[in-house]
Amino acid sequence: MNIRLPRPRSLAGQLFAMQAVLIAVVVAGCALFTYISDQSQAQEAAGRQAMAVARSVSDSPSVHSAIRTPDPTAELQPYALQVMRDTDIDFITIMNPRGIRWTHPDPDQIGQRFLGHIDRALAGQSFTETYTGTLGPSVRAVTPVRDSDRKVVGLVSAGIRVEAISERVRGQLTGLLGVALGALALGGLGTYVVNARLRRHTHGMSAGELSRMHDYQQAALHAVREGLLMLDGQYRVALINDGGRELLGVTSEADVVGTSVADLGLPSPFTGALLSAEPRVDEVHLTADRVLMVNTSPVTGGERRGTVVTLRDVTELQSLMGELDSERGFTQALRSQAHEAANRLHTVVSLIELGRAEEAVDFATAELELAQALTDQVVAAVSEPVLAALLLGKTAQANERGVELVVSEESGLDDGLLPPSLPARDLVTILGNLIDNAVDAAQGSAGSRVTVTARTEASRLVLRVADTGAGVDPDHAERVFQRGFSTKPSGPGGRGLGLALVRQAVHRHEGTLSVTAADGGGAAFEVRLPLGAGARGPATDRETRSDIVSGGKA
Repeated sequence: MNIRLPRPRSLAGQLFAMQAVLIAVVVAGCALFTYISDQSQAQEAAGRQAMAVARSVSDSPSVHSAIRTPDPTAELQPYALQVMRDTDIDFITIMNPRGIRWTHPDPDQIGQRFLGHIDRALAGQSFTETYTGTLGPSVRAVTPVRDSDRKVVGLVSAGIRVEAISERVRGQLTGLLGVALGALALGGLGTYVVNARLRRHTHGMSAGELSRMHDYQQAALHAVREGLLMLDGQYRVALINDGGRELLGVTSEADVVGTSVADLGLPSPFTGALLSAEPRVDEVHLTADRVLMVNTSPVTGGERRGTVVTLRDVTELQSLMGELDSERGFTQALRSQAHEAANRLHTVVSLIELGRAEEAVDFATAELELAQALTDQVVAAVSEPVLAALLLGKTAQANERGVELVVSEESGLDDGLLPPSLPARDLVTILGNLIDNAVDAAQGSAGSRVTVTARTEASRLVLRVADTGAGVDPDHAERVFQRGFSTKPSGPGGRGLGLALVRQAVHRHEGTLSVTAADGGGAAFEVRLPLGAGARGPATDRETRSDIVSGGKA
């Protein structure tokens, strides 16, 4: 038997209950304080009213004249009752200095001793007190009556019953309760509206669920190897995980959180992709050391709240794709050469069958000498084995595409000349991409030719690739090295990446890259790389492998 436990109350519900109780307690406390305060103020007001009436009576000439008569009660009693009716006072007692009453609301009490304190009044002082007399507890004022010689000849006490004062306060209690209930209802309504909004933002989850979600989120962020950035609506970094810091070269999260994307120092195309309002899917962008695949997705909830950015390091994948493109080109060249070799072999066999063995030997020897001469020319100019192999392969590829690739007489690069900080792998990336772009540009032009120069000059390695193509517009001299720029239609693998990778590798080795017009027309790309120890080589094997890309097209 499964017993379903009740779901914990949501955070918004808990806050609503807490705030409702708090508002009720506050309103009840305020109402009680107001009631007690009104009670005290009512008693003080009653005391002031009783004192004013008592002094008015004690100063009345008719009271002074009645006191001197043989029967003061006859004149004072009607007068006291009239004043009581006019001033809303519960009793007015006029008495002689011994405290014997001359007046009282109850005629049976006339002639009896006054219940209360009169010593201070006999001393000439006026005072108020709360005392229980014949009419019950009352707030009363006692004041002396003086003759012309300032002698106390009588006393006047005026008072209001405490019950009457309470009735006055209770008359205000209904209004006080109405105000308190109104304040409670208004506070409850405001609390409900605020918590309804909070419930929408927290999706009705409890505090424990929110805490667990936060813990899961933090664990997931640090566990994912891909880079993850969260940008707020102002395109400032709100969150970045460990993978994102590594891919962007950020030392700590505190350095970038709250910083605008435009201030991160990223390449312009990369920054533009992050600032774009449109989602980006599997876009390839370059940083100083890496090739990143970028995806962006806006976060919306009735309004634009920010952007989620994922970064995937495809440096090694891009390297493998470049190597695959090169291998595919080599395979096509070998297939073409195999076809040509088969034709030549058939020619030699046919010459032998025709009894022309001497001509067959001359024909075969000439072909071998031509191939060996090409190899000797390349190896003599560039002894570095990796670059020599690259040039031989690119020569075959270019020849297959109807472009002549030659190594200039100025070239001279001995084996072992390159320092460890400048590995041949990065040179393959640089030179391979420059040759591929030059062959693309020269193909179909008059006298299609690509000239490669590799030499050293003043402790610098100079690589120069010139073509006979249409050249580069001076207005595009800087843009040509940006990712995505190309003057040719996009192929299956995309274009606009080769020269960007070249610039990335050159920048990493603190070199220079320029493009000028070639002597015979077309464009000439020149790379200068320092051969000294101060050049900054790749920090890791992974970084070294990241730029072995020779199949990109600008």
